[in-house]
Amino acid sequence: MMSIESLIEDFSFLDSWEDRYKYLIELGNKNPRFSDEQKIEQWKVQGCQSQVWIIPHFEDNKIWFEGDSDAIIVRGIIAVVLEIFKDKAAQEILDIDVEKIFDKMGLQEHITPNRRSGMLSMVDKIKYYAKQSLRK
Repeated sequence: MMSIESLIEDFSFLDSWEDRYKYLIELGNKNPRFSDEQKIEQWKVQGCQSQVWIIPHFEDNKIWFEGDSDAIIVRGIIAVVLEIFKDKAAQEILDIDVEKIFDKMGLQEHITPNRRSGMLSMVDKIKYYAKQSLRK
């Protein structure tokens, strides 16, 4: 498994957007695809141009997520987002500035406005789950 720091480092070695794009696709292809039973409205992320599903899992005061999309590049963005939030406590999730991390990776300036909006919708959904877990 990767850390946020290793993701930032990996992306920093890639000079062109094309190389970053290919790496995003590679990361997305490593995530397991969802079954039709998992692709339900409850897990769907609203505000994404592509179809995106994120499922939270709560264990030992930590939250981890699974995600999938019907779009190749979006699966890569999901892989990065899920790695950023992996195995964090709810308050840690709420404190993370994903846009700053994407900027350090050199992704912020290259993703389209629609994909950026979708990425922020994913982050909002993840932070929603974190807030919900704090209320329990």
